[in-house]
Amino acid sequence: MHRVYLDNNATTPLAPEVFEAMTPWLTEGFGNASSIHWFGQQAAAAVEAAREAVAALLHCAPAEIVFTSGGTEADNTALFGVVDAAETSSGSKHVVTTAMEHHAVLHAAKALEKRGVRVTFVPVGASGIVNPEDIRAAITADTVLISVMHANNELGTVQPIEEIGRIARQRGIPLHTDAVQSAGKIPVDVDKLSVSLLSLSAHKLYGPKGVGALYVRKGTPLRPLLFGGGHERDRRAGTENVAGIVGFGAAAGLAMRTLNEEPERLAGLRDRLEAGILQSIPSVRTNGDLKRRVPNTSSVTFDFVEGEGFVIAADLRGLACSTGSACSSGSVEPSHVLTAIGQRPEQARSTVRFSLGRFNSQEDIDGALEVIHEVVGHLRRLSPLYAASGAQPHGTGAAVSSPPK
Repeated sequence: MHRVYLDNNATTPLAPEVFEAMTPWLTEGFGNASSIHWFGQQAAAAVEAAREAVAALLHCAPAEIVFTSGGTEADNTALFGVVDAAETSSGSKHVVTTAMEHHAVLHAAKALEKRGVRVTFVPVGASGIVNPEDIRAAITADTVLISVMHANNELGTVQPIEEIGRIARQRGIPLHTDAVQSAGKIPVDVDKLSVSLLSLSAHKLYGPKGVGALYVRKGTPLRPLLFGGGHERDRRAGTENVAGIVGFGAAAGLAMRTLNEEPERLAGLRDRLEAGILQSIPSVRTNGDLKRRVPNTSSVTFDFVEGEGFVIAADLRGLACSTGSACSSGSVEPSHVLTAIGQRPEQARSTVRFSLGRFNSQEDIDGALEVIHEVVGHLRRLSPLYAASGAQPHGTGAAVSSPPK
């Protein structure tokens, strides 16, 4: 069985170039980067070289990069670190974010609420893109942080961070963006975006799991999330994951080298996938803005198909993808992102995300289309709702897609 992997937004394969760069630091390069002897200084030099590579990807100074254990820690450090360091004349604090953030931001924001911080979760429309004016309207005299993701992990929609950044700069409020799903897929320039903080994760751009980074603009007040040694210029305690950081640097360099041609290739494959689905399967639609999105992501709702069942059936046929739902406490809840854009729970549970990557080919897409067509047909034949709907038989009729944006 030829397996096709279309779940790159969950994690990407480790690039061979990255593995090769990491290998020496898993064996002979074992020194602690904080040690002053030769072994430690070799490790420290490798960490700093990686810091320069990650900084180059974001067009920032290397000293503004703080290595973390991943995107979740970077997001939490940004939210808790800025809020804890902030002071207001009234003593109360307010954070502005959106209803479609990754849980690393949403759950951190809800934890801040339990501490007495007021949080505004700005809604988004059917496009999956927040209106900057809604962010402006949510700001109060006590607002100490705005956090809006760059690209959504489920829809791929790219948020207007430049416009939000200008609003934040005018009001003197730090802006954080979670760029885990945009870095390496589209250009990311912290000055153009006017962000004060930005989160990254290595395993989303062909690097290793367990390492990420937080960009912190010079002068941004930030209290550390972890306490211990003086690592990362007193911003993140803990011995550096040297091999992982080296891999992150190699992945950042790879992204820089491929950023001119790879997005266009991925967009072509994504469009081929969507066209194949929409032209051959009825009662199907894509979600979110079709133009303002990263090139590799497609969110598709298959009416009368249960998403978890689709993922399982597709996997048995060699296709890996994911749903827009998250499992919590043994029950499947509809995706907060999809309900935020107006989907009913049953629609959200019928939605599947396909996310492409560097190692996907046209043959992969054509093979995936065969599996998708087979799985949807099989599941709909088993669905009493589909039979009762009077919908056109599977494989006939025109598909319905989202209206042009």
